[in-house]
Order: sequence, then C-alpha cells, then structure tokens
Amino acid sequence: MTLALRVPEELSARVPAEQRGPGRDRDSVRLLVSRGSEPAHHVFRELPGLLRAGDLLVVNTSPTLAAAVDGRIGHARVVVHFSTLGDDGRWAVEVREPDGRGTTRPRAGGPAGTEVRLPAGVRLVLEEGLGGPGGRLWWARVTAGAVPGLLREHGRAIRYSYTERDQPLSVYQTVFALPSADGAGSAEMPSAARPFTARLVADLVSRGVQFAPVTLHTGVASAEAHEPPYPERFAVPEASARLINAARAGAGRVIAVGTTAVRAVESAAGADGVVCARAGWTDLVVTPERGVRVVDGLLTGLHEPEASHLLMLEAVAGRAAIDRGYEEALRGSYLWHEFGDVHLLLPEDPAHTEHCFSNCW
Repeated sequence: MTLALRVPEELSARVPAEQRGPGRDRDSVRLLVSRGSEPAHHVFRELPGLLRAGDLLVVNTSPTLAAAVDGRIGHARVVVHFSTLGDDGRWAVEVREPDGRGTTRPRAGGPAGTEVRLPAGVRLVLEEGLGGPGGRLWWARVTAGAVPGLLREHGRAIRYSYTERDQPLSVYQTVFALPSADGAGSAEMPSAARPFTARLVADLVSRGVQFAPVTLHTGVASAEAHEPPYPERFAVPEASARLINAARAGAGRVIAVGTTAVRAVESAAGADGVVCARAGWTDLVVTPERGVRVVDGLLTGLHEPEASHLLMLEAVAGRAAIDRGYEEALRGSYLWHEFGDVHLLLPEDPAHTEHCFSNCW
C-alpha cells in the first residue's frame, strides 16, 4: 500500500511535545480520530472521553534501548545500531556511517568477519547477514564485555535526520516501559504510547478502561528502503490473554496501542480469535489479505506513507479510513514521526458482535 501524498519537511516533529512550549506535556499532542472514514480533531488528553468502560488498551512494555554506539572499522568511524538480541547471545546489528550532523547514513554491510572496535575495549564481529537488500542487518557477536553495560555507559537513543538534537534516553521511554532481565528491549521507541502520562492512565482506569500489557522488542526500522519487519521477540502473558478474551466476549473493544501491540497479540491468536499466552519470535506481517482476528481499533503515530505498517493499518480500519485520515492529517498540519501527533482508528459501528470462545487453559 502506497498513498499518493508527500509529507512536507516542516511537518516532521523535530522535538518532543513537552519541549515545544511552556505548560505542555506528552499528552498535549493532537489526536486525529477516525471512525470509519470520518475523521475528527482532538487533543490526546481528551482520550478518556473517547473511550468507554469495558474498552481494553493493549500496550507494549518493551523499554527503549540506548542502541546507538560509536565505533571504528580500521580507521573509519562508524555507528553501530544494536537491533535485536538473539537466543544464542548474538545481536542483530546495523552498521552505519556518521553524517556529520549527529545522525547517520547507510553503509554497505559486512563482509563476514569484519571487526568493529567499540568503547571500553569491546569488539564486535559480524558473522552472518540477515538477508535483505544491501546486507543491512547482520548477526554479530561481542567478544569482550556485555552489551547491556556497553549501551548503558556509551550508548544513546537512535535518532533520525528530521529530529533537532540528541535527547536523553528518558525522552524515548513510554510510561509502560519495564526493564528486561536479559537487557533486551526496543531499538526504536514503541512511539504510539509516548503521549500517555501517569495522570492520563489513572483517568482512563477511573472510567473503567483496562490495560493489557504485552511485549514486543522492536528492531531497527529501514528508514531508507521501507523493508517489512523481520522476526522480533514477543510475549503475551496469561493474564493479558484472559483480559483480551474477556473484553471480546463482553461489550468492550480491544484497541492496540501501536502496531507492535497488534503484531504481538495477533501472533498469539488462533484462527478463531482466541488469544493464548505465548512467547517467542514472530515473523507475522499483518496485511489486508490476512486481516486481524483480535484487534478492533488502533492508536498509531503518523509515519511516512510508504511505510510497510500502513498495510497493517488498512487491515484494521480499511483503505478508505487510512486514505481519508492521512489526507486530513496533512490538511490539518499534524506532525509526523515518533515525537509527532497520533491517530486513533475506531470501528465505525459501535454495536458489539458477540463472540464465543473455547478455553485456552
């Protein structure tokens, strides 16, 4: 799916909402709401009034890593983006070149055996490519030192050229982020949840909206080639599976906060839509042809129209809603990318269809 529109540079969110003026917080971003193909304009802090008791928000608890680390290959300066922790202790990484402006540009990957010197005497050896155009991502092994400590001491959040400056890692953490025991996390922030504040979460809970935590560790996106996502680690705990199934059996709507939450919960669903506790790796790509089995609505950021996840948005809400929503976002000068405004896709018909479930347990 490719939308025939161009996002002007001035609509890229260059700094977080709370840095755009006095009295602003994360929840002061704008919220475009699409019910079917009819969009309406709100501020994110109005979200509690747009949901109803019994609705369930599925949220990603993956923490954002300080995943960018400076290094050298021979005499050449490079930046390593740590993407995904593998089961064998290796990391999927992307090696890029600094562009002189605090961000990076693509660099040819490999070859196998390439050694990258990192701070504190750490060595990274590229072992095998993950495939894809240009050999962008490689499985690599650290030969000295532990990656979590390296990232903590010498890493910074990955940032792209449309942003104004480096930010503290706390700026990239959502209110739902929980540390992982093995140091795994997301190379890029699960940004749809960024506008939530503790105050807003408390307001939602007081109105009867529930939360189902899941985890999906997001890898490094392909900013240039818009590749589909590769396999990522996820977990849907039993308590969350029960909450999701109960919401679907009752009068509630299951609304995913971000495409990562959709990918996690749909990976744990059977063909009948029943969600069971599950953990592991998912290579699921949600498309209109595959459809969604669990999710009724989606809260998502505004991203480039070529991005592969627009296929997922179309699967949730239909092509007309996405086309109309993006046209309205451009007309209304909404801000794009991870520090930008957000889009809530809700079902057009509020009537609830009763579901019958088998027992997972």
